[in-house]
Amino acid sequence: MSERTERLRVHARDVNGAYTSDERVYLFLQGMEKNPVQNEIYRRGLAKRWQLSRETPVIDADELIVGKPCQRKLTGAEQAEFDRLLKAEKMMARRSGQESHMAVDYEKLLRLGTTGIRAEIEGYKAKLDDANPADQEKLFFYDACLESLLGLEAYSWHYSCLASALADTEKDPVRAAELKKIAEITAKVPKYPAGSFYEACQSISFLTAAMEGQYQLGRPDRYLWPYYQADRDAGILTRDEALELCTCLGIMYSEHCNKGLAEGFMVCGRDENGKDVTNELSYIFIETIALVRLSYPGVGVCINSDTPEDIIELSCRMLGKGYSHPAIFNDDLIIKGLVGYGVPYEHACTYIHCTCVEITPIKRSACWVASPYHNLTNYLLELMAEPNADEKYPTFEALLAGYHELLASHIRRGVVDQNRAMTNRMHSYANPLVSCFVDDCLAEGRDIEQGGAAYNWIMPSFVGMANLVDSLVALEELVYKGQEYSLSALRQIMRDNYAGNEALRRRIDQSFEKYGNDCERPDGLVSVINGFILEEVAKYENPRGGRFIPSLFCWVMHERFGRATEATPDGRPAGFPLGDGSGPAQGRDRTGPTSAIMSTTKWDHSPFIGGIALNLRFSATMFEESLIPKMCALVHTYIDRGGFEMQVNVVDREAMKQAQICPEQYRDLVVRIGGYSDFFTRLDVNMQNELIQRSEHTL
Repeated sequence: MSERTERLRVHARDVNGAYTSDERVYLFLQGMEKNPVQNEIYRRGLAKRWQLSRETPVIDADELIVGKPCQRKLTGAEQAEFDRLLKAEKMMARRSGQESHMAVDYEKLLRLGTTGIRAEIEGYKAKLDDANPADQEKLFFYDACLESLLGLEAYSWHYSCLASALADTEKDPVRAAELKKIAEITAKVPKYPAGSFYEACQSISFLTAAMEGQYQLGRPDRYLWPYYQADRDAGILTRDEALELCTCLGIMYSEHCNKGLAEGFMVCGRDENGKDVTNELSYIFIETIALVRLSYPGVGVCINSDTPEDIIELSCRMLGKGYSHPAIFNDDLIIKGLVGYGVPYEHACTYIHCTCVEITPIKRSACWVASPYHNLTNYLLELMAEPNADEKYPTFEALLAGYHELLASHIRRGVVDQNRAMTNRMHSYANPLVSCFVDDCLAEGRDIEQGGAAYNWIMPSFVGMANLVDSLVALEELVYKGQEYSLSALRQIMRDNYAGNEALRRRIDQSFEKYGNDCERPDGLVSVINGFILEEVAKYENPRGGRFIPSLFCWVMHERFGRATEATPDGRPAGFPLGDGSGPAQGRDRTGPTSAIMSTTKWDHSPFIGGIALNLRFSATMFEESLIPKMCALVHTYIDRGGFEMQVNVVDREAMKQAQICPEQYRDLVVRIGGYSDFFTRLDVNMQNELIQRSEHTL
């Protein structure tokens, strides 16, 4: 690690940068007010240009890759105007739903530059008739796109001017030369096509910063490869220099991400011809994990049957050092799942985990992820609380059928809410800058928010599966087989949080079969419930013509739901987090990681393109270099059995406990949550305790 990258890393860790700022929002709202045109899309394009052309450029010491929001404090007059604009701008309240959660066409930016894309837009405009009412909306859209791109060009030019001015006053000749280089590069990109690896890295950084959101970097080992290869062949770039630039890019990217969110990129995988495309940049980007050592970017490695074994070994070595990255994705299974939903293979092979583990095709998507989250366990408590529940559900089969009926009603309610939000958003919001880099917005003359993207899925996520099936097993044993309790009696015990019934809670916890231990009863129930979810979700369509696709991951919702959920029949006390993904509940995978993998791969993962996460935690004291082959074997087992995604924490329980006591000594401790990573000391105490509670495996 160079001294430069370590200083940049610590700075990014400590400031916890964000992709937005008061200045950004203030300038955008100011632009909206100063351009009161009737067409909302065009108005937003004008406002975006106003914002980007007036933002304060920031170049901190040591930076080689630049472009991030200025976090300056607004002046008194600006703050007063900002407050007025916030109150006056009613559209802010209408901005429901989601944006970003995908990767744009970075390759197009590098190949054409904004000038080339503007020429493409002018070509589309020339084919329209401005006297034709049907073409008017397209013309407004195209003009909005042009305004946004001009704003991006102004944004980069201001960075070039700042870098040049800083170079003139810099006393260190080495840094002065770096600043002059930055000035030269930012005067060229992203306005013109990238001509070098350095220019390509800078160009994508500018676009990412300007879009403002959870936009993923896609597959940089693919679209940066031609520039890397050309520079290496020309002798103007060394591998170490490329590693430093990639590390700087990762650190800058981290500064765009808000606390508790997730952004990242993927490497490896197959191309449109089915060929594995792992290259030297794939290795370099995985190596940056050890240098960046931050919670973001989240790195995913796409493993298929042709992936080089040393990529898997390198990935396991990074995990063994406790970096929490990369996440392991099953490339062949995910491609199969996308193709199953009608995505052509050439699109399916270029997907991205669009925040945590949600899968969307790169440069073609406008999907809403985890919309909404469903608390599966709370629905069971709701069922148990129904009047005359004992009479309504006299058998376990009747109980399960009743649960399916209730779950279906909640799914429908979620669909209605999301479709209303999407309809509302289509009439009140637009994003012309992003639309320039998403197919088929320009070809159709339609903004991404109006359905211009090829794929417009909504992906509800179902949380607490492990708690649900463990609870069902307990109910079957206690109510229907043993006939020891009625449903209503157990429901009251849940309301009382097992008060006076601790022996029962311990019995449930210790005696009944639990999901995650290769037991047929709970594992079979997961298959049944997942099958029902797939059938039910498939019934619906959204206003953009997209389908609903389910997911089984939680981000942080297992903790939030758990905090608001009463005690459950699986022995979980009130307020404790629910299970953290598709795997077993915390501390219940008692027969080792192989059993956990066996349980979680007894059903078909491929239709759950909305994302599946299996979390495993290993003791750092047991994770030595000699154990890397065993970890690789575990990865192969999960992939071969059709697992979707696996993420690993290698951190000791005692280290986390000490971090709670002395957080200042553990500021670099990064942990995996429910699909993404974060700094342990930034988590609330409930989430920290949940991580400590997870089973700690050995190899």
